[in-house]
Amino acid sequence: MMHPETLDTLNRPYEECGVVGIWGAPDAAALAALGLHALQHRGQEAAGIVSHDGERFCQHKGLGLVGDVFSDARVMNTLKGSGAIGHNRYATTGGTLLRNVQPLYADFEFGGLAVAHNGNLTNAATLRQALVKRGCLFQSTTDTEVFVHLIAISLYATVLERLVDAAKQVKGAYSVVALTPDFLVGLRDPLGVRPLILGRLADGGWMLASETCALDIVGAEFVRNVEPGELVIIDNDGVRSMRPFAQTKPRFCVFEYIYFARPDSILEDHSVYEARKQIGVELARESGVEADVVVPVPDSGVPSAMGFAVESGIPFEMGIIRNHYVGRTFIEPTDQIRNLGVRMKHSANRPVLEGKRVVLVDDSIVRGTTSRKIVDMVRAAGATEVHMRISSPPTKHPCFYGIDTPEESQLLAATHSLEEMAEAIGVDSLAFISFDGLYRALGHDDRTGAQGRYCDACFTGDYPIELVDKEGRLVA
Repeated sequence: MMHPETLDTLNRPYEECGVVGIWGAPDAAALAALGLHALQHRGQEAAGIVSHDGERFCQHKGLGLVGDVFSDARVMNTLKGSGAIGHNRYATTGGTLLRNVQPLYADFEFGGLAVAHNGNLTNAATLRQALVKRGCLFQSTTDTEVFVHLIAISLYATVLERLVDAAKQVKGAYSVVALTPDFLVGLRDPLGVRPLILGRLADGGWMLASETCALDIVGAEFVRNVEPGELVIIDNDGVRSMRPFAQTKPRFCVFEYIYFARPDSILEDHSVYEARKQIGVELARESGVEADVVVPVPDSGVPSAMGFAVESGIPFEMGIIRNHYVGRTFIEPTDQIRNLGVRMKHSANRPVLEGKRVVLVDDSIVRGTTSRKIVDMVRAAGATEVHMRISSPPTKHPCFYGIDTPEESQLLAATHSLEEMAEAIGVDSLAFISFDGLYRALGHDDRTGAQGRYCDACFTGDYPIELVDKEGRLVA
């Protein structure tokens, strides 16, 4: 779903969502809010928290950033209890409406349950149609509500059995957190495409989160990854595990290392920061060029540019400065304003660029529109040559697993040759990291050595999970 008022959307995939779960902490909602703040990069459309105070569920949700939604102390005071789950939303299915903001809460015959998830269900539309025919009334357009209705109509007795029953009917990539009065649940899809980690709070409580940076902000200790296909149950007796799915080879999303995760996170035992730096090293080895400065497109291009600079011996400079206080445009997004929009977010550092041969390092090219504007801005600042280096392979295919990329016809790499792409964005040369280089950066000998370990469908078109709804994705 396109949001034309979001400045960065023309050149990057939309981020995913972030989830947090807290158990056994008297200020669970406050810790959840801090965790969501650390995961803000995974979704800026909306945020929500549901807690349980021992007698009832409490919730607050709103559109906007975490700091805006939970800035009022009176709001936080209503979210009482030692258990809570939270969610940052970036709309991959369903529009940006309050009714779509997670966590979703429902009362069942066995009691209340709140649920939130990061990812996308590839059979959500098919399941939704069948559920509506059965008489289920949907209150939102998000595929997360499919989980809720599948739990509601399940014939199993306990909430855990119903949750497993629901999980076995859905297809897709997901990390789920769910809260009942008696326990917290974390569930990862069988291939582990989306991340979920387990941590221990300093006071003995427990935490689930999409990334380790959410643990760091509250001083929690990393315990382990929730394994692909694993369901963890956290209650006052500790943590126990179920494995309801047949074991299969995991396919973790490789784009987490390239762009989505925060650089200070550790994912699947890899430092995201070190992985990005090493990608830059491999990129320099594969596609070095004579130049005067290496300049990142901030912020996600910074570690790779550092690695490129070290390997190539070309000085690293911040030739582009990012304004971190720009989210949406605050004026009517006419064509003229959209054309100027990139300057609101990025500005050229002329003394660094003037008279220089510049290597621009970025994480990806999606449509190419913003790349062209950045290149034009760098040339206008006096750069004599501009060479673009990209720390991912060409994005040729849409993602159906929780990253809202455009349709294939709108992806520049799917419709243009490398030379045509270079001409379209206005650079003297353009190069992407190879598959072998990418996987070497992640600690493998080459692509063959990493075969079957990652989901790289956005580059290869090799979708490891069946695309049941490929022709009819849920949109608003």
